[in-house]
Amino acid sequence: MEMLLISQYFLVVSLVIFLVVAVKITTNRTIAMGLIGSTTFSLGIAVLLLAVGTIYDISFCKDIALALLILGVVGTVAFSVVLRREKHD
Repeated sequence: MEMLLISQYFLVVSLVIFLVVAVKITTNRTIAMGLIGSTTFSLGIAVLLLAVGTIYDISFCKDIALALLILGVVGTVAFSVVLRREKHD
C-alpha cells in the first residue's frame, strides 16, 4: 500500500472517533454545547466525505461537503440569532 493511502485510512478512523466525541458533546444538557456539538459533527462529516471521496475517486463528494459546510455555518448563525431573541424577550 502507498503511504498516502495508509494515512488516508488513518484519517478516516480518526474522524470516526472524532464524530463519536461530537455526538457525546451534542448530547450534553446545555443548548450551547448542543450547538457546538452539532457544528463539530457537521465539520467532521464534511472532512470524512472529502477523505472518502479522495480514496474511492468519487467526484461529487466535494460538492456535498462544500454545501454541508456552508449550510452548517448558516444554520449555526440562524440558531444563535433565534436564541438571542428569545433571551431578550
